[in-house]
Amino acid sequence: MARRARGTSAGLDRASIAAAAVGLVDRDGLEHFGVRRLADQLGVDPMSIYHHVKGKAALLDAVCEAVLAEVRITEGGPEDWQTIARRTAHAYRDMAQRHPRVFPLLVGRAQTSAPALAALERLVAAMRDAGMPEQAVADTPSVLFGFLNGHLFARTAAKVHGAAAVPDFDADTYPALAELAPRLAGFGSETEFDRMLDTVLAGVASGC
Repeated sequence: MARRARGTSAGLDRASIAAAAVGLVDRDGLEHFGVRRLADQLGVDPMSIYHHVKGKAALLDAVCEAVLAEVRITEGGPEDWQTIARRTAHAYRDMAQRHPRVFPLLVGRAQTSAPALAALERLVAAMRDAGMPEQAVADTPSVLFGFLNGHLFARTAAKVHGAAAVPDFDADTYPALAELAPRLAGFGSETEFDRMLDTVLAGVASGC
């Protein structure tokens, strides 16, 4: 596709630029991502992108916002705070699995976009309605997403880089780890995810 003239918007907007950027990162990874490569993908001059997104940092924020907008939480029936937390966690995991090369960007940047804040608002409002202590409510987003980001970062990295899911522990040097290794066979599975999520939510509930 021929490069368009400098400064010509070519029908671009922030959403279409972000969608193209997500696709580029999905394909090539963050290490190969740049405004010039995105401009080539779109067939425009880089200045056309900057007309809509003010700098690379803002572009990366738009990428985060685009994938977080995919985190749609299913509804149905009575919903206590733990149900909302579980549905949020699973929707977040689904997004991470769709975009494993984008996910490290979410881990490394503060997420204050409307989709991110809407999910947190729903969770903390349900916790307050349930009469949870205010400090527990305030701490829960950091506790929950600290787990989610760490867990999913490791699982998506293993998927992208083809790393071994479970290390081959030397039984003589690390006997306790070697004995536990069979219990790690479900690395990255939904069963593993739910088991660990149960532990996190039980900890939140017991601390209240």
